[in-house]
Amino acid sequence: MNKKFLATTLALALSIGAMAQDKNAIKFSAPINKESAFKHLSILASDEYEGRETGKKGAWMAAEYIKKQFQSFGLVGPVKGSSDPYLQPVGISSKTVSGATLTVASQSKENLKDFYIMPQTVPAAGFNVTAASVIFAGYGLNKEDFNEYAGMDVAGKVVMIFATGDPTAKAPATTTGRRGQSSVGSQQAKIKYLLDNKAAGVLVINQNADNISAAMKSFLSNGSTGLKRANAAVNTAQLPVVTIGTAVANQILAAATTNLDEIKKKITETLKPASVVINAPVSFSAKLEETDLKADNVLGFLEGADPKLKNEVLVITGHYDHIGLVDDPNATDKVNNGADDDGSGTTGVIMLAEAFAKAKKAGKGPKRSILFMTVVGEEKGLWGSDWYSEHPIFPLENTIANLNIDMIGRGDDSRPGDNNFVYIIGSNMLSDDLDRIGKKANTDYVNIVLDEKYNNRTDPNRFYYRSDHYNFAKHGIPVIFYFNGVHKDYHQPGDEVSKIDFPMLTKRAQLVYYTAWELANAAQRPVVNKNEDGSLKTK
Repeated sequence: MNKKFLATTLALALSIGAMAQDKNAIKFSAPINKESAFKHLSILASDEYEGRETGKKGAWMAAEYIKKQFQSFGLVGPVKGSSDPYLQPVGISSKTVSGATLTVASQSKENLKDFYIMPQTVPAAGFNVTAASVIFAGYGLNKEDFNEYAGMDVAGKVVMIFATGDPTAKAPATTTGRRGQSSVGSQQAKIKYLLDNKAAGVLVINQNADNISAAMKSFLSNGSTGLKRANAAVNTAQLPVVTIGTAVANQILAAATTNLDEIKKKITETLKPASVVINAPVSFSAKLEETDLKADNVLGFLEGADPKLKNEVLVITGHYDHIGLVDDPNATDKVNNGADDDGSGTTGVIMLAEAFAKAKKAGKGPKRSILFMTVVGEEKGLWGSDWYSEHPIFPLENTIANLNIDMIGRGDDSRPGDNNFVYIIGSNMLSDDLDRIGKKANTDYVNIVLDEKYNNRTDPNRFYYRSDHYNFAKHGIPVIFYFNGVHKDYHQPGDEVSKIDFPMLTKRAQLVYYTAWELANAAQRPVVNKNEDGSLKTK
């Protein structure tokens, strides 16, 4: 090949590459470095923070640390009406059952031995149900060809049913003759029928209640923690439900001179309902104790410099919570440090916040506004981002995109020996513009491998639905989720700072930074040209 031609071509290519870069973007990327990453992560993932479990001391410590970083950078706390403008309280409460009783024919049963009551089945006012008889309705099915409630009025009555099952369901083609279970056979469907028909309460027969596990006892004793919702009364069944074991069920059936084995056999062989009213007096009661837990999203706001664009907001997220302490008294390492998950992403958000804040102080800040937000409760079910999406500080219609960073500090066991990559998920799900901008930022500035292995809605791992970006995507906001995949220390005490690849953490964080820089300064926000199901939008 002609050497002179090669040299000219190379020079031209380098010139084009340089023109694609923004010198200010490069200049103010300096705070995103491995030393800074180590400093922040060594604190957030230390044993002192006890695994940062939502609603506990370690998470509160992490929130305070992040807040102080945002304050020191000069970011504004945007939360109005809060005691702390940097903290958005997330409505989380713990519900426990107290005063649980069950009496059958004047015999008191023992809670957590003979029966148990789940907190979500207890109304706020509690319940106290007494009945002179019980309707046994088999599997609790009301199908057209198999209605176990035919001729029976359950309103105001106590009903006893099996937890799951449908003896009439045909076996799936892939089985060897075992009967399957239709959706109508699920416990949820059965309870809904009884709720809709105003039953007074239900006794659910479940063999698991014969020998309640230590984990279940711990769960029931410590309470069920969940996100509070304005429409909780609508979505939560308020029908008193008591789960009983086979011994209690057989005591009730004995009053009808039968037992579980006999009645199951009869129903299975005849494929006909065997419902019966049993003259066995029962009573059960419970109270609900609800305690609000302190849990906060941490927000730092950087207002845009362009008066025409500053009302548009780019949101950059990472979750700072993790799974807390190991529930094993014999464990030698009791702290799930969560250095990668998601101390690495939280560290990335902090470094990006500092970089953009320094750019603004130098008069080179972004045209659009940026909200840096570390969220809580991701490990519990994306609670913090869910809460924000339902109680946004800035209108969702003004939110141009979400860049979510969840695990960028290590490699993937399926890609051994090479960490020079990052999985990008969701970038083209809603907006081809966002996909193009993110990939161009990588080409122009960072040049790491962008692996799209998990970038689809049918991925069996369902990663698109498993981190905080999804609570933006479900509202039609385009997203990119940056992720390094899973490894043997995922959700284990071995997820330690010592195993973090800090040069790659830095490189991945820089990719998010340059993508954010392009988004925050572009002439137009990324166009949303696809629906949530991936179909193209029509004008």
